[in-house]
Amino acid sequence: MHRPVIILALLAMSGAAFAAPKTVTLAVPSMNCSACPITVRTALQRVDGVEKVAVTYEPKEAVVTFDDAKTTVDKLRAATANAGFPSLLKEGK
Repeated sequence: MHRPVIILALLAMSGAAFAAPKTVTLAVPSMNCSACPITVRTALQRVDGVEKVAVTYEPKEAVVTFDDAKTTVDKLRAATANAGFPSLLKEGK
């Protein structure tokens, strides 16, 4: 009789019940050639929790969908910076 309660409690403790996909747009102004988006996309795809990445040369942006229980915008920005392409969170997107 108590099994459903135990299962719900375990899910809540694991964080699985609260994980939600989040999508952000990063401005990557230092991309200066058509090959740069490949490097940026690869760096972002290597971040644990990233589900989808679309990087465009024009406009110089990366749209990233990720599990907010596994990573943060700061980690995404660190990944692009470590690849040589500092990025900024675009507000309102």
